[in-house]
Amino acid sequence: MIAQGGKSIYGAAVGILMLDAKFPRIPGDMGHAGTWPFPVLYRIVRNATPDLVVRRGAEGMLPAFIEAAQQLVADGADGITTNCGFLAMFQDELTQALPVPVLSSSLCQLDMVNRMLPAGRRAGILTISASSLSARHLQGARVPEGTPVGTTEGLTEFTRAILDNEPQLDVEKARADNVTAALALQRAHPDLGAIVLECTNMGPYAADITAATGLPCFSMLSLVGWFQSGLAPRRFSLPGA
Repeated sequence: MIAQGGKSIYGAAVGILMLDAKFPRIPGDMGHAGTWPFPVLYRIVRNATPDLVVRRGAEGMLPAFIEAAQQLVADGADGITTNCGFLAMFQDELTQALPVPVLSSSLCQLDMVNRMLPAGRRAGILTISASSLSARHLQGARVPEGTPVGTTEGLTEFTRAILDNEPQLDVEKARADNVTAALALQRAHPDLGAIVLECTNMGPYAADITAATGLPCFSMLSLVGWFQSGLAPRRFSLPGA
C-alpha cells in the first residue's frame, strides 16, 4: 500500500471555527472536545466575541472567518463548521471562499427537518437571542419564512452568561432556561413538530428539551454528526472482501 500525503493533520475531517470566548464549555457544548465521538480540528477566530457576533452582527469579521477557515483546510479539515448559529449570515460567503463543504449554522438543517415531519407539523427554532436573529441570518440558512422562534433571552442564566462571556455558568439554571423556553415555544405553536436549537451551546440540554416537550430536538451536534459521516464514511468489513 502507498500512503498519500498532502496535509499536515490526518484523521480529523471536521474543522470548527470557534468564537473568542471564555465562558464554560461543558460536555455537549460544541467547543468541548470530549463532546465528539470523532476527532475534530479547532481554530479560534480572535476578537470574534459572543457579543460581537450575536448582538452586533459580526461586523467586519467575515475576512477573519474566511482566513481561519482556510487555515483549517490547509491543516487537513475536509469540511468546515462554526460554533455559532448566527454565522448563518456567512454561509454563502464561506462556501464561495473555500474548496470544501461548509455548514455555518444549525439552522441549515431546519428545512430538512420540516420535510421529515407529519402533515400539519413544522419545526421551530430555539435561539439564544430572538432580538438579534434577523432575516439575514434566516435567509443565509434558507429557513422558511414564518418559522416559529422561541428564545432563552430574558430568562435567568443561559443567554446572559454566554453572550456576556461570563467565567461561570450555573448549569442547572441554564438547563431550566432552555426547557422553559422550549415549553413556551410549544405552547405558542400547537403545530410544532420538532425543535432546532440555533445556539451550539444548547447541545447539553437537548435531551432535557425532548423529555419535557415530547418533540424531537435537533442541534449542531446532530448536524455535524451527519456532516462528518459524509466527509469520512465508516468503512465496513464486507463478506468476501
